[in-house]
Amino acid sequence: MKQKQYYPCGLDRREWLWEMGGGFAGTALTALLAQSGFFAKHAFADSPENLSPLADKEGHYPGKAKNVIFLMMNGAPSQVDTFDYKPVLEKFAGQPLPESKEFINSGGRKVGFLTPNFRPFRPGGESGILISDYFPEVRKQADKLAVIRSCHTDSHAHGSALVAMNTGKTFIGRPSLGSWSVYGLGTENENLPGYVVLLDKRGGPISGLPNWSSGFMSGTYQGTLFRPAGNPILNLQGPAHITPQAQISQLEMLEKLNAEHLASRPGGSDLQTRINSYELAYRMQSAAPEAVDLSQESDQTQAAYGVGQQPTDEFGRNCLVARRLVERGVRFVQLYSGGGHLDDTWDAHNSIEKNHGQHAAEVDQPIAALLSDLEQRGMLEETLVVWGGEFGRMPFSEGKGAEGRNHNPYGFSMWMAGGGVKGGITYGETDEFGFEAIVDKAHISDIHATILHLMGLDHELLTYFHQGREESLTDVQGKVIQGIIA
Repeated sequence: MKQKQYYPCGLDRREWLWEMGGGFAGTALTALLAQSGFFAKHAFADSPENLSPLADKEGHYPGKAKNVIFLMMNGAPSQVDTFDYKPVLEKFAGQPLPESKEFINSGGRKVGFLTPNFRPFRPGGESGILISDYFPEVRKQADKLAVIRSCHTDSHAHGSALVAMNTGKTFIGRPSLGSWSVYGLGTENENLPGYVVLLDKRGGPISGLPNWSSGFMSGTYQGTLFRPAGNPILNLQGPAHITPQAQISQLEMLEKLNAEHLASRPGGSDLQTRINSYELAYRMQSAAPEAVDLSQESDQTQAAYGVGQQPTDEFGRNCLVARRLVERGVRFVQLYSGGGHLDDTWDAHNSIEKNHGQHAAEVDQPIAALLSDLEQRGMLEETLVVWGGEFGRMPFSEGKGAEGRNHNPYGFSMWMAGGGVKGGITYGETDEFGFEAIVDKAHISDIHATILHLMGLDHELLTYFHQGREESLTDVQGKVIQGIIA
């Protein structure tokens, strides 16, 4: 029997020809994949070999917004009482919503009569955008705002809608917008987390941690909860009897043991995340307390934010801390107004006036001060400020003669300012009653795509490989809202 002839490479003739053919095909495939953007999609690979996952990175293209401050009004403000004036509600007050709106889902709650806005709307700035008396100070900043009046979402339940507003989907387990931002761009200050969350003292959103979770990504990209006063993170400082040198020695030993453990278990992302968190916690011991130390701010600045005054003190502190954090290179900061449930949030089932009167008074002055302060410091052009809730509220009362409004996912308002956004404009429309978005509809995926775009990230190219699929924040949805971009 004739023996096979082997080449010096260790392959016989048939195997050599096969490998060569596969190589040529691979070369062609590489070129095709490059043209389709396949390699760009993997530009932000997350692996234990990435020694600094929070390192400052380049986006897909130059973005105008380096940082984001997301002002989350937990509980859902009423669009027809804040930023979407509907005079027809006065004309048809006391009448039911037309039968043509047959798809209405009230979530099992009572459906009442059309109810006009509870406070007057007045024009703001040179643009004349109509904003209600719930936000008289923000109204003075109207020329900075791009008010999106045609938002809509996929759930009328607080828990799932909050998760959707933060992660793009109504179900738990996906990375949040802040996590995607830090995954794509890193942070400019590795002594602080790339993504910080400041909650209301009354509690967090009812769906909790999934709103700032990193989901299936490394925990390195998860939001870090900060307290606005004192040590921002509990137990950040070690015991008094442990000297700095002793702590350094402990961390060096821990790093050595963890590195040996990781070397024998390649791909262990959980352990790598823990190693990164130890290193970050050590660096934060001096950087984080300094970042939230408002005594470094002038009395005039603190007064402008409403610090030390009621009812603005808490949210004013959080807004001022947010400005200090982005000033120090933190990529994404989210502030919550309202915590817990019902009237502790913007969830105005019983009375719009009582509920929105309380919560708007807490946030109006601080938000206006934040916009003005960012502008005066030359930071607004590179800082995108986003305002909104998880959905809106119905244009009719919740029951006959009632003063509250039920949830409305079909049409609501959000606004953006700074970071490459046109100021002094409105975008999109709801119907004449303020019930559903009908012109230039903006799904939450469009909101997310636009935020990423302003940061220099393409929402279709920013992907993360998970369980055999390239995952993205917007999935198969999402389009950039070009109409609000400067």
